[in-house]
Amino acid sequence: MTSTVPVSIARTADGSALQAVLLDMDGTLVDTEGFWWEAEVDVFAELGHRLEESWRDIVVGGPMTRSAGFLIEATGAAIGIGELSVLLNERFEARIAEQVPLMPGAERLLSELARYNVPTALVSASHRRVIDRILGSLGPERFALTVAGDDVPRTKPHPDPYLLAARTLGAHPSRCAVIEDTATGVAAAEAAGCRVVAVPSVGLIAPAPGRTVVGSLEDVDLPFLRSLITPMN
Repeated sequence: MTSTVPVSIARTADGSALQAVLLDMDGTLVDTEGFWWEAEVDVFAELGHRLEESWRDIVVGGPMTRSAGFLIEATGAAIGIGELSVLLNERFEARIAEQVPLMPGAERLLSELARYNVPTALVSASHRRVIDRILGSLGPERFALTVAGDDVPRTKPHPDPYLLAARTLGAHPSRCAVIEDTATGVAAAEAAGCRVVAVPSVGLIAPAPGRTVVGSLEDVDLPFLRSLITPMN
């Protein structure tokens, strides 16, 4: 976990009920979900196996151990989870060696949150080495806190990453707006008690109590996020 703020932040500058915004990375802020799938396809092709397109929805958004374990079991590949994880991370990092494409609306939203001093955290299931590389494209100064998948004992779909982010920022989970793109991430945020904005990248996510589904980050701004959380929540 990387933090640049004190742990006592309790409110945004204007005193609104929204205390923090917590954002997923892959598929939410940066257009990298396809990079992960391409890395998995390439690595398994070298191992002599072809991945089914239908598996893409299963492995997206989850921790590396879960995705790797599923693909090993589904293909019968003779490789361990640890070795496969190293290969996948290396192949993915090769794809993001240069500028990483941002999702539509990401640049505008991050700039707006920074302009109004909204405590903002990046919360990802990706490993720290991957997050630190992508931060160069996002702007590390825009995040008071970053939480990687290997910073916590249990990553998404468990609530631990979002609970850690909220606690470190001094915010109550129910006063945090989370932006996620996968069912796995949504499950983690909701289990933590946060209000969720889902921007589906792969697979469908249905609206539900405490959850709003939008087409893209172009539909999200600070007034919209503030509207999701009222003093009575």
